[in-house]
Amino acid sequence: MATAVQPVANVKDRVSAEEWQLRVDLAAAYRLVALYGWDDMIFTHLSVRIPGPEHHFLINPYNLMFEEITASSLVKIDMNGNPVDETPYLVNAAGFTVHSAIHMARDDAHAVIHLHTPSGQAVAAQSNGLLPISQTAMAVYSRLSYHDYEGIATDLEERERLGSDLGPTNNAMILRNHGTLTVGKTMADAFVSMYYLERACEVQVKALSAGAKGLNNPPQGTPEKVHGQTEGISMLADKLAWPALLRKLDRANPGYAN
Repeated sequence: MATAVQPVANVKDRVSAEEWQLRVDLAAAYRLVALYGWDDMIFTHLSVRIPGPEHHFLINPYNLMFEEITASSLVKIDMNGNPVDETPYLVNAAGFTVHSAIHMARDDAHAVIHLHTPSGQAVAAQSNGLLPISQTAMAVYSRLSYHDYEGIATDLEERERLGSDLGPTNNAMILRNHGTLTVGKTMADAFVSMYYLERACEVQVKALSAGAKGLNNPPQGTPEKVHGQTEGISMLADKLAWPALLRKLDRANPGYAN
């Protein structure tokens, strides 16, 4: 017999309005990841930083499927990985390592998404990484960093290297032999960046399935041109794409804002 999800009390009245909105957006993002088929059972993670000097952030409870996560079930932890409030849930140590590294390294990295999709892992396993062979890939190509595989990310010493490899301005990173990662000033920003990165990886896997010999490489300078043309993606994410995504989620899997 399946074990029911352990209910948690609604925390809306116990947190600030700003934190509650962050919780709702993060819970929505988890369910959208599941809706798009990007989840990896109960593994991988999304997080948001809570504004304030405490450097707290929200992450998923380890034993819930992404489609089950609600705003109230999210776990608030500190930079040492300790739950700030009482919770019946566990926190994944690897998730803490990766996400705390990025939040610590970048003040603008308020939201972080890390995935293990088949296409993302396939490109992460290729020595050339992401190739600028599609419009989608060119939109992220100049904003993309790489981090070499060091094993399952439970070693806190890896945090400094993760942050350093992401760099001061890039908003996407391929963790070699591991998966994909994006950051954003908002969850909407990070989610749309991940959509572009994951779509680019999926296209590359399909294109290479026919062999690399017949690929059409874009003219010189085109990737740089597309980079400039997509500078306003953050505004499009927040104002246009995210409200549309929430409407989609409300139709398909409501209840995240509980």
